[in-house]
Amino acid sequence: MYILFDIGGTKMRIAASLDGATFSAPVIISTPPKYDAGMAMLKKNVSDFAGEHKIRAIAGGLPGVFDREKTRILRSPNLPLWEMKPIAEEFMSEFRVPVILENDSALGGIGEALHGAGIGRKIVAYIAIGTGIGGARIIEGRIDERSHGFEPGHQIVDCTSGRDLESMISGRALEKQYKKLPSEIADPAVWNEVARVLSCGLANTIVHWSPDVVVLGGAISQFIPLEHLERDLPKFVKVFPELPPLRKGVLGDNAGIYGALQLLKSSDLM
Repeated sequence: MYILFDIGGTKMRIAASLDGATFSAPVIISTPPKYDAGMAMLKKNVSDFAGEHKIRAIAGGLPGVFDREKTRILRSPNLPLWEMKPIAEEFMSEFRVPVILENDSALGGIGEALHGAGIGRKIVAYIAIGTGIGGARIIEGRIDERSHGFEPGHQIVDCTSGRDLESMISGRALEKQYKKLPSEIADPAVWNEVARVLSCGLANTIVHWSPDVVVLGGAISQFIPLEHLERDLPKFVKVFPELPPLRKGVLGDNAGIYGALQLLKSSDLM
């Protein structure tokens, strides 16, 4: 059995794969802001999944920038109490199996590139808009080389104020500004403005990464009109003869689980 997980700023998902090709319906739990509570919850659910089965390896994603060994998070604005904690070491100590960790948005990008909206495209730019904003550049089904990580949510889109994309249109930012959950925001004008700001960010991503397709994932992306992005993007990107198509992710909240499974497949652990 292989254990797969995807931890976000709001929810965590845990699933199991018996055959290395498919996985069970994930258990979905609210992410505890405190690390000790979160790890205790993770360990319990992993043990419950395993039952009498032997766990062979664990792979999962978390939000933030990792150390070079991918054993702990150095910086995580949406889970600050998880920073610098020995995540991989705790799993290995508890279950005595290999553990692979990766940025949650990067795993979502792998999932969509190989099993979702990016199928058939060599270079996929994946942008996940949820509690925060993350993303990754996926080339031929693998996360592109990087020194620390990809953090497109922290690109500056308002040079006057120094505000970044995440502080303006992430789920947490919208909830703070409008005093309600993003799913409760019904005013089209709000989503039109979100699309305008996102278009600026996507323009930067396109000219930096030159992708074959841009895939939007994360819970907030479902509320953003694609036609508004397609209308606004040409105003910001004029250097390329044509723009890459925009696609909304099709794997939903399971994109990171698909990515975790693929991460194991590409390792020597399966």
